[in-house]
Amino acid sequence: MLNIGVLVSGGGTNLQAIIDKIESGYLENCRIVTVVSSKKDAYALKRAEKHNIPSAWISRKDYNTLEEYDEALIKHLKQYNVDLVVMAGFLSILGERFINEFEGRIMNVHPSLIPAFCGKGYYGIIPHQKALEYGVKVTGATVHFVTLEPDSGPIILQKAVYVEEGDTPETLQKRVMEQAEWQILPEAIKLFAEGRLVIEGRRVRIK
Repeated sequence: MLNIGVLVSGGGTNLQAIIDKIESGYLENCRIVTVVSSKKDAYALKRAEKHNIPSAWISRKDYNTLEEYDEALIKHLKQYNVDLVVMAGFLSILGERFINEFEGRIMNVHPSLIPAFCGKGYYGIIPHQKALEYGVKVTGATVHFVTLEPDSGPIILQKAVYVEEGDTPETLQKRVMEQAEWQILPEAIKLFAEGRLVIEGRRVRIK
């Protein structure tokens, strides 16, 4: 059984996508053992409660240093024997201590086709705003392993989504979530659970 710990900061739509795929049987031998939010009022915590998943609020503001925050997160996740950490809209920075502890076992979903519209400051609606400002015809989402530099880890899966005439950042965000994020994040977890992901430098090979 693969024990998954999900880190969230907002509504938790990607969390819900994982829950749905577990409940449908698509994600066999997988379970979410804890949900951790960086924000006390994140709706994702209510989603966890609804599905009887243990959850916690661990705020960066409660710790003097990033190292102390890392230690608090590590301690919590280890209590639940977490095998895979999934960042599903987690807006707090993770430090070197945390990333080293779970090296090769942290996934993030990002709402663009990395390396476009990514990196520090590119979160939430912002990648969609920038995609429209740039005038791209195609955007999408990326699931990647997490390294110390934001959005720079080895890419696991990507899925393209076409930009439509009249799109707003909000309509584009919704379509990218529905057509890309909610599909490739569970797929990446499934591949990990099956032991089919091999990190080879900057590349991820799927066995």
